[in-house]
Amino acid sequence: MFQTTPVQPRPDEQAAIDTGSPVQPQASSHLLDDPHEWSSFGRPAAQNPQAPIPEDPTESPVWDSFVVLEGMHCAACALTIEEALKTVPGVEGAEVSAATRRARVVWRHAQVLPSQWMEAVARAGYHAMPARDAFAREIRLAETRRALWRWLVAGFCMMQVMMYAWPAYNAKPGDLSLEMETLLRWASWVISLPVVLFCCGPFFKSALKDIGQRRVSMDLPVAIGMLITFVISTLGTFDPSGPFGHEVFFDSLTMFVFFLLTGRWLELRLRDRTAGALEAVMNRLPDSVLRLKPDGDEFERVATRRLRTGDVVRVLTGEAFPADGTIVRGSTHADEALLTGESTPVLRAEGEMVTAGSYNLDSVVDVRVDSVGEGTRFAQIVGLMESASLQKPRLAQLADKVARPFLVVVLLAALAAAIWWWPVDHGKAMMVAVAVLIVTCPCALSLATPVAMLTAAGTLARGGVLVRNLQGLEALASVDTLVFDKTGTLTRDGLVLRALTPAEGQSADEVLALAALLARQSMHPASRSLVKAAQAAQLPATSWQLDSVQEVAGSGLDVWVESADKAQRRHLRLGSARHCSVAELASEQAGRSVMLAEEVRGDWVPLVQFHLSEDVRPEAAQVIADLKKHGVSVQLLSGDRSAAVQTVAAKLGIEQARGDCQPQDKLAAMQAAQAQGHQVAMVGDGLNDGPVLAGAHVSFAFGRAVPLAQSRADFVVLGDSLELVLQSLLLARRTLSVVRQNLGWAAAYNAISIPLALMGWMPAWLAGLGMALSSLLVVANAARLARALPLQGTDSNASDPAPLAPRGTVMPLTQGGH
Repeated sequence: MFQTTPVQPRPDEQAAIDTGSPVQPQASSHLLDDPHEWSSFGRPAAQNPQAPIPEDPTESPVWDSFVVLEGMHCAACALTIEEALKTVPGVEGAEVSAATRRARVVWRHAQVLPSQWMEAVARAGYHAMPARDAFAREIRLAETRRALWRWLVAGFCMMQVMMYAWPAYNAKPGDLSLEMETLLRWASWVISLPVVLFCCGPFFKSALKDIGQRRVSMDLPVAIGMLITFVISTLGTFDPSGPFGHEVFFDSLTMFVFFLLTGRWLELRLRDRTAGALEAVMNRLPDSVLRLKPDGDEFERVATRRLRTGDVVRVLTGEAFPADGTIVRGSTHADEALLTGESTPVLRAEGEMVTAGSYNLDSVVDVRVDSVGEGTRFAQIVGLMESASLQKPRLAQLADKVARPFLVVVLLAALAAAIWWWPVDHGKAMMVAVAVLIVTCPCALSLATPVAMLTAAGTLARGGVLVRNLQGLEALASVDTLVFDKTGTLTRDGLVLRALTPAEGQSADEVLALAALLARQSMHPASRSLVKAAQAAQLPATSWQLDSVQEVAGSGLDVWVESADKAQRRHLRLGSARHCSVAELASEQAGRSVMLAEEVRGDWVPLVQFHLSEDVRPEAAQVIADLKKHGVSVQLLSGDRSAAVQTVAAKLGIEQARGDCQPQDKLAAMQAAQAQGHQVAMVGDGLNDGPVLAGAHVSFAFGRAVPLAQSRADFVVLGDSLELVLQSLLLARRTLSVVRQNLGWAAAYNAISIPLALMGWMPAWLAGLGMALSSLLVVANAARLARALPLQGTDSNASDPAPLAPRGTVMPLTQGGH
């Protein structure tokens, strides 16, 4: 999907593109050995994601590849696949996530090819396919349909078997004849066959793989329990007078299979809605797109991976933009929520940039491709989400290590229970063993942490915060000190006009309009602030016209203007008081000032003084107040002048603030707080705070201009609201609370159910219900984190200019001191 080299599509792909039908997956993984296919599901290891894929993929000795895995159900499966991959010569590393069923493989093409390490996965009993394969979603949907069919068959058979078992439960001695009881047992056996042969298929298949590989996974004890129940019930049906003929358990078998499949299916659905969000993001780009032919007469449909820089593509309404580019014909609104966290569509007209992964909402547009594949910001976002989805938090790593030994203990406990109960009742002994095998399966324990963490990461991504390091969620939840940088974080890049002081006899409207005329000729931040203020006040254009303009670097503008009839000329200066050769009109005003002056008979006369200040984010004060309410101490460390830093700190209610800080000063201050036992988070612009961001317990890189690949932050804020930092902190605390609840439930469930099963007080069907409900409860509890971030919002009118005063006094331009 992210291919950048001009590779011809496979015949089946081209046929599908021509006919519009879905492409069918290839039976062989050897097609992926073609070097030009490697970039479709990975990239050169340690390469800057902003750099293009090399024309010759073999130039990079090591590659990172991402694959989706079929057939895995638990943490033990993830460990098995990791071990299988790491034994392949040439594979330097492997990370497998049981929650997302994905893997990252680091391999050297000089020693091994993709088909070889994929075959190692197949030998372990699983199937791997490219994570960015267009077929992954179809295969996942097919798996969901199969799970639904198994559940439906199990439910139907369970109802029939319960109907046949009901007379035996309610009959008094002598009510049922031997012939009728035998008939009901045989009917139950026949109805149970589809359950065993079809519905239990995944459990038996997984167990056979485990036995063949001499390992233990969570499906092994479940499959053994199902087999034991069916075998002893079958023996009781064929030989009613034998040791197991006293009672049959087809009702228990069908009930706990139905309960287990119910839990599996609901878990699959919930998992798709939470951790499955990554796949939805990755498959956001279209499989094919209309590209202008070289002759420029008509468009042809080609695979998206064949696009190159300079191509012109036609993007239809409702399609996603396939690459970063510039609109060359038409205009439309684009949905850029993935890239900025802003749900409101953005107008994109001719000559404006569009980004890969955003949706064309209104009309057909033609776009010139400027960047493709891994060079797009969309690809960087996907790369970060992929990397985070494969990370294992500390609690999840502990659960993974415990899972396999725990399963061995489960098998031994079941064997001990069977031996203990055997002298009492052979049938009861086997069913007690079955109950122990089923009820103690540690599915809930292995899912408790990763599902919650991945759900929270997906929620943050939809809100405009990318989680680079999943471990950062654990650290963020315990943060008690938050350190802000100033420029680009608490303040926006640029200045804002706060007030103006017109000279005696001057109209505020006229001098601001005249200053804006001059300021439009400069890109200086002070000039841009004057232009914005004039536009916001909706002032009529001045009647004066520019004659000549000269900009003195670092000082200001020297301009001649003339009247419309060219009968009058005026010599003006806009800039510092020194540049204008005048004294300030209101020297007691703090902050930066800009003067507008006019030459009159050889002397310079001030017309107006503009008072500027940094554009503090309107939501910053409320965010800082809310942080304090939640027990977080706030500090401000900036490299700007101390006076400017103290002004911003006083405005925002920050007591601890330091200016004139070099990066090493910030790092030293933060380390001093850490030495006192504080958990410190750092919020910077991601551009020059690398050492500080890396040294904090957890860090945010703030701003849309952050180079995603270069930032060292744990979280990257794509949106334009400082509230996202607060909401990330609150969500992290809620996530850790959910993790604790999940672990507590899993531990309590096992502590209660295991003794009950060992004492024979828990029938097999109830054990199956308990196991299914425990896993379902864990996933459903984590799904609560998928709710949208509850952004409080700020009053956007808080920074609108106030009406201009007529003349003479220092006049504030904005509410709230901006």
